[in-house]
Amino acid sequence: MKGAQAILEFLVQQGVDKVFGYPGGAIMPLYDALLDSPVQHYLCRHEQGAAFAAIGYARSTNQVGVCIATSGPGATNLLTSLADAKLDSVPLVMITGQVARAAMGSDAFQEVDVLGLSLSICKHSMQVLEPQDLVPCLQKAFQIAREGRPGPVLVDIPKDILTGLVPASPEACKDYSIPEHSDQDLQVANQLISSSERPVLYIGGGVGMANAVAELRDLIQRTGLPQVCTLKGLGSAESEHPLYLGMLGMHGLAAANLSVQQCDLLIAVGARLDDRVTGKLDEFAPHAKLIHIDIDPAEIHKRRRADVSLLGDLKRILPMLGKEQVKQPWQQWVSDLKASKAFPYAEDNSPGQIDAPQLLRQLSDMSADDAIVSCDVGQHQMWVAQHMRFSQPTCHLSSGGLGTMGFGLPAAIGAQVANPGTQVIAVCGDGSFMMNVQELGTLRRYQMPVKILILDNQRLGMVKQWQELFHEERYSETDLSDNPEFSRLAAAFDIASDVIHCRSQVADALARMLAHQGPYLLHVQLDHKDNVWPIVPPNTANHQMWEQPK
Repeated sequence: MKGAQAILEFLVQQGVDKVFGYPGGAIMPLYDALLDSPVQHYLCRHEQGAAFAAIGYARSTNQVGVCIATSGPGATNLLTSLADAKLDSVPLVMITGQVARAAMGSDAFQEVDVLGLSLSICKHSMQVLEPQDLVPCLQKAFQIAREGRPGPVLVDIPKDILTGLVPASPEACKDYSIPEHSDQDLQVANQLISSSERPVLYIGGGVGMANAVAELRDLIQRTGLPQVCTLKGLGSAESEHPLYLGMLGMHGLAAANLSVQQCDLLIAVGARLDDRVTGKLDEFAPHAKLIHIDIDPAEIHKRRRADVSLLGDLKRILPMLGKEQVKQPWQQWVSDLKASKAFPYAEDNSPGQIDAPQLLRQLSDMSADDAIVSCDVGQHQMWVAQHMRFSQPTCHLSSGGLGTMGFGLPAAIGAQVANPGTQVIAVCGDGSFMMNVQELGTLRRYQMPVKILILDNQRLGMVKQWQELFHEERYSETDLSDNPEFSRLAAAFDIASDVIHCRSQVADALARMLAHQGPYLLHVQLDHKDNVWPIVPPNTANHQMWEQPK
């Protein structure tokens, strides 16, 4: 069969029935073949939007997301999304067209060396140069994207291979060998847990990616370990657990940061001790021994030497850990700290301007238990992480490692495609929303019932906050007071909308948004002086965080 047909047949064999993309010259044969294929294609309005939609699809399902683009500018528009998927370990296969092999290297129209450009921002990149290699390359791409620590794979395919004949049945790839810890390491880890006076469980995004949420919650139940989460770990532990302390790090909750600073044993599960978590590294958890559990050997000892490391699949390791309850005095200390540091939410109907933390907590209470929330990057992203609750890690989609503005709306689109009966909400900042605003056209075309909540403070809020706190209030290029009227923008795409500006409007506006059957945009006007608290200043230990001024 032709190369384009072979690609689509392979996708069907892999269980892929939905893809995202944008057509163009070099990839046109594949789009022609789509007309005769059961694979459903979702046309986004920018290649970056298509790739973020594929990421939203992947992150909300733990399945491989697929996006398609043409050569040249189509391929280069994918690069930011590739980097985002790499840093957040998202299983993704990106298929790009390339100029015909005879034209490669001649500066042909829309010829760009996307293989070279992508090498440092992919888990793996490959270019198909022989017809017989096409399907084996695709098979290898899916295996690499899924295996071990997931990640994005780019497959660049010249146009003449898409139009030429290729063999369709490759040899099977070799199975991936999962690294294994030793029995002695497991025994030492359990001895450390048993003898610890003040242990804390530090939960990262690896738990959700390993489909090990049930095993983690079983560990918590049988041990009573206090728990903190990274941005990507949110939803792994049960938010109603009395010793669940929420997110730690630069904008972590006070109880989470202080408990980690006081613990004598830190059990890192699927987490990488990144700089936004640790603050000043040599003062992070200064009294603690470290048990580091991960599938990626490269993360062990990378930023801090572990006292014991357990390599392997979290689903297999977690049931073998912790057989005894944590000592009661430490549980009581943590419980008292959590109560004393509880966030002081405003009354629902008290007068005054809208309080973003209170609004987001109210949204969390009103939305479905399995609602999926995607968000952009900035102050609103941290408020979502601090004040909303998630039943599973697949219910919280946030650009963590790269921190990509413009992520929220297209990621919500991908999540809605993957979960058509589920409530999906995109929480956006006014700055980030404009980065991929064209995807309102995708919502309109497919009438996806995504709910968009724009928290508008007419500023690049997080940058403004840093300029205020650390740059002597010298505000440079963060004023967005000339934003468009977002409700009129929504109306141009036939999307229903509303705008609110005072606290007494919040409950009714959220109820209307959530009850609406189609796409909906709620524009929330905030005071630009509001900041995210707590915050750990640069090169500062987490226990020296600045909390909300009285």
